[in-house]
Amino acid sequence: MTITSYNPADPADLVVAVEEPGAQAVRDAVGRAAAAQPGWLAAGAGARSAALGRIADAVEAHADELAALIVREVGKPLAEARGEVARTAAIWRYYAQAPFTPSGAVHETAAGPGLLLTRRRPYGVAGLIAPWNFPLAIPTWKAAPALAVGNTAVLKPAPEATACALRLAELVAAAGLPADVFTVLPGGAEEGAALVDAADVVSFTGSTGVGRAVVRAATERGVPVQAELGGLNAALVLPDADIALAANHIAAAVAGYAGQKCTATSRVIAVGAAYEPLRDALVKALELVDDSVCGPVINAAARDRLTGAVATATAAGATLLTGGRAPERDGWYVEPALLTDVPAEHPLAREEFFGPIALLHAAADLDEAIALANDTPHSLSTSVHTGSLDVALAAADRLDAGMIRVNAPSSGVDFHLPFGGAKGASHGDREQGQAALDFYTVSRTVSVLPGGGA
Repeated sequence: MTITSYNPADPADLVVAVEEPGAQAVRDAVGRAAAAQPGWLAAGAGARSAALGRIADAVEAHADELAALIVREVGKPLAEARGEVARTAAIWRYYAQAPFTPSGAVHETAAGPGLLLTRRRPYGVAGLIAPWNFPLAIPTWKAAPALAVGNTAVLKPAPEATACALRLAELVAAAGLPADVFTVLPGGAEEGAALVDAADVVSFTGSTGVGRAVVRAATERGVPVQAELGGLNAALVLPDADIALAANHIAAAVAGYAGQKCTATSRVIAVGAAYEPLRDALVKALELVDDSVCGPVINAAARDRLTGAVATATAAGATLLTGGRAPERDGWYVEPALLTDVPAEHPLAREEFFGPIALLHAAADLDEAIALANDTPHSLSTSVHTGSLDVALAAADRLDAGMIRVNAPSSGVDFHLPFGGAKGASHGDREQGQAALDFYTVSRTVSVLPGGGA
């Protein structure tokens, strides 16, 4: 079968077409990566650090080209595409320092002479499965820490991001990494399953259903696995917040990149007197959103699923305050939507739809707002908008989310800090920062005692 990737803003534009390699090709690639791994580790910290630094340089040198490719292949607005390229280079450069960080500690013996130490070592081959919405940054924040600590890596990108992943592989190779240290294999479900069945450590980002299958398969094999599965993220707005600023932040988190971020806001909870002014300000902010912020959704199926969800919700009694239509134009566009009174049993109230749609709720007080925010099977990022430090601290303590952002959009991520969600949003160790370096290594305890000589 052939993998095809089309331009979401111009569906007649075929970006790339490649043949699916099949499961055996994946197993062969993992075998070559396993053979290359001891040499990559033995090359030493200096070699790995220099190689990752050269990759960062290559990404920066091709920044305009890469941003244009992101815009073309996955429909990301240009400003966000440029930001992703800059973040990609920064992540490679951040992890270029990781080979020099301590990999263990020395301990005193309980009694007598000797040396006790812990040391972290790589697993071998990291199998990486990445989504299409951050086609350079997510593969990078998986691959860079894995490579930094001495693993080799095999990446299977989402079909919709094939061209971006292949171009990244070219830049990595041009930066001088040895053969088979970093391999990109396009593919679909067959290739993904084969990678999970062959790799020594697995990192997955994608849908909840597929992610759970990945976790089961890796766990049955006894290999470490982490999975990021998105979330149903809330924004809480208190009456003392700067309502106009909060509305702008939330509009950006709802409609930015057409809501196709796992940290996007999909539920807005207005507390007490904040409800009416926030409703009006948020409707206005969403109606001002244009292509420079929102852009198309990834394909026709996504567009139809989103507009269909809005239609069934309104048919069930919800009120559509703005948006929700597919405009008459080329490309897979959906107007940013805000709804109220969506029935609790409707899928929009319980599932991540990955589009520019948000539900507006009213809460009598902070307690009710936190209860509403926590009433979800998966929560990755929650934002809180308030002028009160006491409220911010209370919310940070009581909100059940992996990331809590005060007076900021829910959709921001700091690549040097742990990234992950609560409940069904994540499985296993966190990504990014030091947490990623820990995930891609295993701790060994070493005891060295005197040999009994003179």
